[in-house]
Amino acid sequence: MMKGKNREIKGIFLIVALVFLAFLIIPVLRLLGKSFLGDSGFTSAFYREVIGSKGFIEALGNSFSVSSISALVTTLIAFFMAYTIHYTNISGRLKKLIKTIAVLPMLLPTITYGFAIIYSFGREGLLTRIFGRQLFQIYGMNGLLLGYVIYTLPISFMLIFNAMSYIDKKFMVVSRIMGDKAGATFWITVVRPLLGTLAASFVQSFFLGFTDFGIPAAVGGQYEVLAGILYDQMLGSVPDFNNGAVVAMVMLVPSIVSILVLRFLEKYNVRYNKISPIELKKNRVRDVLLGGASILICVGILSIFLVIFVVPFVQDWPYNLAPTLENFKNVATDPELSNVYINSLYVAFFTALFGTLIAYGSALVTARSQVNKILKNIIEGIALVTNTIPGMVLGLAFLFAFSGTGLQGTFGILVLCNVIHFFSTPYLMMKESLAKMNASWETTAMLMGDNWFKTIVRVVTPNAVSTIIEVFSYYFINAMVTISAVIFIAGARTMVITTKIKQLQYYNQFNEIFVLSLFLLFTNIIFKVIFQRMAKREARTEASAGIGADVSLAERKSVRIAKRITAAAVRSWRKEAIWRRI
Repeated sequence: MMKGKNREIKGIFLIVALVFLAFLIIPVLRLLGKSFLGDSGFTSAFYREVIGSKGFIEALGNSFSVSSISALVTTLIAFFMAYTIHYTNISGRLKKLIKTIAVLPMLLPTITYGFAIIYSFGREGLLTRIFGRQLFQIYGMNGLLLGYVIYTLPISFMLIFNAMSYIDKKFMVVSRIMGDKAGATFWITVVRPLLGTLAASFVQSFFLGFTDFGIPAAVGGQYEVLAGILYDQMLGSVPDFNNGAVVAMVMLVPSIVSILVLRFLEKYNVRYNKISPIELKKNRVRDVLLGGASILICVGILSIFLVIFVVPFVQDWPYNLAPTLENFKNVATDPELSNVYINSLYVAFFTALFGTLIAYGSALVTARSQVNKILKNIIEGIALVTNTIPGMVLGLAFLFAFSGTGLQGTFGILVLCNVIHFFSTPYLMMKESLAKMNASWETTAMLMGDNWFKTIVRVVTPNAVSTIIEVFSYYFINAMVTISAVIFIAGARTMVITTKIKQLQYYNQFNEIFVLSLFLLFTNIIFKVIFQRMAKREARTEASAGIGADVSLAERKSVRIAKRITAAAVRSWRKEAIWRRI
């Protein structure tokens, strides 16, 4: 049985390893080779040309500056909002509202953020007209900073919010009893346990901003960043593939550094063995100040996206504000625009399907098997790499690796790119869920005569359905909104909403851009609500059944088997004792 189990597990590992070898390792190696190999063979001339070119060092510095500042601001805002939810007595509805709005930007592509900023804070923007003057210059550092903060807030908030859930609040009481001042109590009981998470939030936010393409494409202006340079090198008026490969490899450096930093920060994560529920001290001033400030942040986020719900419903913003639905009719009746919406659904569904299978299979190897630790570490390493490799770099690697093959210009290459790009989080979600399950289920099934595969299908999978749905949802929504990962590999026939928005930008067709953005937003909201309800229903079913009906039956059978074995052993011992007496 154990040999058979290991054979099946190793088979799953082999499939996963081959997928990442073919669609991660080899493409990245091809990209690396492209940056060094010229017509005359191996050379470092491309690196010297790019690094020595006018504006490259400045763009590199700009990327570091704006990404660092936005990461710091994002982490502070995310901490503030999470603290408001966990450490104040504001109403549950208000807490739920803050949490919902904090993650809302995840449902839109980053390129839409940029256009929303333009139409909100531009000279004729909605908020400019409301306030009577332009609040700040939107192109360059200001626009990028605002866009990056909105973009990275959901990830930062979820990291800090979840980590804060595992802090034992009883230590606040202990600190006060020991005579610590309010500031010392705050530092010792809240900030210190979160130092690792706060640092990880900064690293993740920095990395996301550093590698994003959508926001610079809209509001970057003359403030050049690396992502814009990479796009210009590859899809500009005079494409230069070798120099583009060099820029991509430079963008990989923060990826490598972030892997090392995240590994180092893991030891600073604090997890208490027991979380003691306590009633928070009543403090109306604290609740009003923190709750009010969090609401203001939420209003600020919503106000930026408000323009998306205004511009498509008027004749010609800002000159003719007569209400109309013509913009929606034009998009719905334009086969080219309606097809990109269908393409997005198609790519998102198959990304979610195959991505969930890969994540589940990988998690089975690391969480439900006794295979060699080296094999498990390989998958853990893959998860770390995919968590930090920039989408543009991966898309460019796919372009070099699969040009001229049967995958070029197909939906398959988009699906595979998304599956690899978003693998890390679904895998970790799946692994955590499987690791929490009873480790003896496979042994119990072996006693019943079932093989390992049947156990996974009949016992383990039914108890992981809620997590599987969440993983499917994560893949689906991210595949709908991504632009960086597919900008280089989406063709005319396989164009999706995000890449079509970039194309429409050249023709200043912003009505169509916002209509497509609304289609995308409502689609993601609908599917997210459906997935959440399905996951909650399955979670309640799993909880009400304890460890699941199948598992309960299996364990009852295993107990009966154990009793029979024990009874048989006792009878055998008695017979042997009688014969000895005779």
